[in-house]
Amino acid sequence: MQEVVSIKFRNRGKSYFFDPAGLTLKAGDMAVVETSKGLEIGTVIQGNHSVEDEQVVAPLRPVARAATEDDRRIEELCRKREREAYAIGRQKIEAHGLDMKLVDVECAFEGNKIIFFFSSDGRVDFRELVKDLAGVFRTRIELRQIGVRDEARMLGGLGICGRPFCCGSFMDEFKPVSTKMAKVQALSLNPAKISGCCGRLMCCLRYEQPAYEELVKNVPKNGAFVETPDGYGNVTQVNILRQTVRVKLDGEGDDAYRQYDADEVAAIPGGRPRDGSQPPHVLVLKPKKEKEPEEDPWEMPELLITVPGEEKSGETRRQTAPSREERQDSGSRRNRRRHRGGDRPKGEKPEGERPAQEKSRSGKNQQRAPRPKTDAPTPQEQSQKAKSKNYYSRRRPHNRRPKSEGGGKSAAE
Repeated sequence: MQEVVSIKFRNRGKSYFFDPAGLTLKAGDMAVVETSKGLEIGTVIQGNHSVEDEQVVAPLRPVARAATEDDRRIEELCRKREREAYAIGRQKIEAHGLDMKLVDVECAFEGNKIIFFFSSDGRVDFRELVKDLAGVFRTRIELRQIGVRDEARMLGGLGICGRPFCCGSFMDEFKPVSTKMAKVQALSLNPAKISGCCGRLMCCLRYEQPAYEELVKNVPKNGAFVETPDGYGNVTQVNILRQTVRVKLDGEGDDAYRQYDADEVAAIPGGRPRDGSQPPHVLVLKPKKEKEPEEDPWEMPELLITVPGEEKSGETRRQTAPSREERQDSGSRRNRRRHRGGDRPKGEKPEGERPAQEKSRSGKNQQRAPRPKTDAPTPQEQSQKAKSKNYYSRRRPHNRRPKSEGGGKSAAE
């Protein structure tokens, strides 16, 4: 995060971030900042605030100082000089007979440069005009050609909505606008209705475009062959915002036109069959189910249990689900009984314990014979001991003599 202030110059839409450099500024204050053109004075749109590092374009230029009375007086002199330069510039353009329209004049805060903004349909050779203006103002002259949208931003005005131009009030940059946006929003393609004062498509067409793109996915197109609860027909009118369609049903008279919600109709893939066959059935009306509340897996309904011996009296007992403490207590008692072999005492063995069984080579279970309690080894143990003795006797010693360098046996061997 980085602390910045937002400053706008000459109220021309776009605002820029600057480093406050230890100053505390608030909205509406005037400040002198360092720019690529030198010192300029601007209006603070938003005071000290923090933004992400990705939004800041390095290096961030600092604020020189808060505007003083002298700075404000210099700003007023520059505005007066701009009005004079605008009148002189229009006279010089008419004198040279150039096909260009002078839009605005900007005088630098330091007074070392004057910029003339103009618009034109093509390229203009204004070299002689620059020499003539430089001889009048005795300073550096710069002529800059702009487009019609920038012209509308500089001149300002009111749109068809009755509000100031978006480009001159809050828009930072121009974004592309296409006629496809007007088609999606079901607007008339009349250029006089979808164009702004600049002669280009209105920038506000882009504001609601994402919402319209989502709404269009839920309704069929105008003229589509659809199936309705009352039969088949063609869509004659679509209301995107209300999500309704007007359908002309087949085989109907004066009452052929009916209105349905978007979820009550379904478009037929491929349109109306040309061979006159029956269209496929694609509409599936599913009743809306209310969401059932989630049930506790341990919860059980009340059960009426009749007590033995009390059937005649009709007395019953209510059984409810055990509480959480009862479930934990019963689980711990069950685990203790499992580990010690049931409910028998700790040292007592169960009655009728089965002898251990083993599997023979054939895979069948055989009962193991009890081993005699004698100290003499069995024949199987004797044979196993003899085999292990012979095995260790046949092992080669580890301290073998090394072979000769030639790789064969030595002469002593």
